[in-house]
Amino acid sequence: MATFLYKLGRLAFRRRRYVALIWVALLALAGFGAASASTATSSSFSIPGTEAQKAFDLLEQRFPASSADGATARIVFKAPEGQKMTDPANKAEVNKITSGLKSGSDQIASVVDPYAGKAVSKDGSTAYISVTYKVNSMELTDATREALEDSGEAAQKSGMTVEIGGDALQVMPETGATEIIGIALAAVVLVITFGSLIAAGLPLLTALIGVGIGVSSITALANVLDLGSTTSTLAMMIGLAVGIDYALFIVSRYRAELAEGREREEAAGRAVGTAGSAVVFAGLTVVIALVGLAVVNIPMLSKMGFAAAGTVAIAVLIALTLVPAMLGFVGKRVMGRKARKAAEAENKPDAKPNMGTRWARFVLRKPVWVLLVGVIGLGAIAVPAASLEMGLPDDGSQPTSTTQRRAYDLLSEGFGPGFNGSLLVVVDTANSSDGKTAAKQVGDEISGMKGVVAVTPATFNKAGDAAMITVVPKDRPSSVDTENVVHAIRDAGKDIKSDTGAEVLVTGATAMNIDFSQKMNDALLPYLALVVGLAFLLLMVVFRSILVPLKAALGFLLSVVAALGAVVAVFQWGWLGGLFGVEQTGPIMSMMPIFMVGVVFGLAMDYEVFLVTRMREAYVHGEKPGQAIVTGFKHGARVVTAAAVIMMAVFSGFIGSSESMIKMIGFSLAIAVFFDAFVVRMAIVPAVLALLGKRAWWLPRWLDRVLPNVDVEGEGLRKELADPSGDAGPGDAGPDTGDERELSRV
Repeated sequence: MATFLYKLGRLAFRRRRYVALIWVALLALAGFGAASASTATSSSFSIPGTEAQKAFDLLEQRFPASSADGATARIVFKAPEGQKMTDPANKAEVNKITSGLKSGSDQIASVVDPYAGKAVSKDGSTAYISVTYKVNSMELTDATREALEDSGEAAQKSGMTVEIGGDALQVMPETGATEIIGIALAAVVLVITFGSLIAAGLPLLTALIGVGIGVSSITALANVLDLGSTTSTLAMMIGLAVGIDYALFIVSRYRAELAEGREREEAAGRAVGTAGSAVVFAGLTVVIALVGLAVVNIPMLSKMGFAAAGTVAIAVLIALTLVPAMLGFVGKRVMGRKARKAAEAENKPDAKPNMGTRWARFVLRKPVWVLLVGVIGLGAIAVPAASLEMGLPDDGSQPTSTTQRRAYDLLSEGFGPGFNGSLLVVVDTANSSDGKTAAKQVGDEISGMKGVVAVTPATFNKAGDAAMITVVPKDRPSSVDTENVVHAIRDAGKDIKSDTGAEVLVTGATAMNIDFSQKMNDALLPYLALVVGLAFLLLMVVFRSILVPLKAALGFLLSVVAALGAVVAVFQWGWLGGLFGVEQTGPIMSMMPIFMVGVVFGLAMDYEVFLVTRMREAYVHGEKPGQAIVTGFKHGARVVTAAAVIMMAVFSGFIGSSESMIKMIGFSLAIAVFFDAFVVRMAIVPAVLALLGKRAWWLPRWLDRVLPNVDVEGEGLRKELADPSGDAGPGDAGPDTGDERELSRV
């Protein structure tokens, strides 16, 4: 692989104008596709194999006029102090708004009068109008949305409090100015790392081109592939981080080759042939982990994984082709004067040890203490993970500045916390001899359950073979008590089916969230086992060792659990919540843990490959195990540190998003990268290797013969360049001793 990439790097450098033109054309084509594509709708949310989804599908089939998948809204009114919503003046104002809504848009399916629909609280202080639309929230026109927003202005002038809840006002998430700050911080880190504005600008430019192509392609295909509104944001988050990192490794290696006196084309070829091999492997691990999300069998999650994986694949291709092409344009200006002098000084035999060397020597002196501090520290941070509760956000998790959150609070005050999480029970009476009696039995059974405050009479469809019953639980939607009510209804439904033949199914947003969380919870451990097992096999092929990949997999597990602990402490318990803009604590986003596992796995393998590969090469070339660790840190610590800081900066930029899911994923990825890069890879890994010594690199002979040789370190390339009869290329004088020594610096 290294030999092929070496030739590819030289070709891209030599034909740089054509390569740059191809990538610019792809960016323009993707941009044109995104600009001409119709506005994306919200992705259809389905959970195959769950009862809530089965009930939802039955509703669409038996109650087609109910617009089960349409947007909904609740216009909530609170009477002024000392008044009631049943007072004539207030009632007249509400009736006026109801009439206006019915004639205000042809996208409205139904408008329920609060006085006819018994939507007035017992104390008369609160009432609400229920609005159902024919289309989902992303397909609502601006005129329809504006009519909804303007509907309560007159009522507010009369002294009533009016707020609007539901998903009809849902808009595309905003990431805020902090995203730009994240990119700016990445630029600062690059300038400090390289000491050259040109060298720092290259990774940023190429990463932005890659993300531009990826996100534009997602936007262009959003309607065709039914992609959700958060898909492009997540693809941008991951694509930007890995795009900068992969380009960083190639540019860093290219500068090292120039410092050794290589000609520019030869330096580009060697950079892509060596560092590029590690980029391919690291990118492959991220892609596999993201595509592996499909095993969970949640279409929305699978699409998010595929979209992000596509952006990562583009980042790898850009690092292998566009980066060497751009290096051809900038020439030796990629090396600033200070950077050139520093590189020359570092390569002298009596050079002063850099920070990486000093740290590695410290770890070698105190391996047990470093290992204990690292493991105990992460273990302590991981403790809150034992209290992990998973769920999906509702309007109660919105910032208090939004009308949706204020409407949620008004409904909770007027009708009880469970009103915002009402359950929809669907009774399929097609196989029942007496459907009405069966439906009445279901209603009576539910009314007597603990945790239920209200049950509406059954409403049958025209065919009379299905009925709907609305159940209002006592507690809020995300509570354990509400989840227990759902399970109790389903358990009772089994007995009713055996007695009457009628099938009882529970759905609605709350039941959907419960089923989704359960499916995520059930899939987390199998997916974790798949990812860790894959990490072990891939690293065994790369490092030709059993203990090194075992250590890497266990370290990955430790960093993931610690990151989950930090997420629970901040978003579920509220520790330091104000610092990260968390206004309402609650369950952790159901898909966040499994998504974090997939992404962090790939990133953890990045650092493992770039750092430990250098150690293995040094050991293979005759250095003692301890000295090999020092050599690996001497050449890799600074670049890996910069890569980790850049990733943390990019991910942290998304913490400012108005979308709670994006905020939580941004925080979890940033903290996971910190734990994995600086605690696991920089401290625990060298400590374990120091304690293992030569045993770390042991591999049974029979296994060595069976495992494929992927040549990540570029040994095949090294031999070819050292052979006088081979194509040494310009600037390579043939088999001198410097070639082998320098090509081992990946």
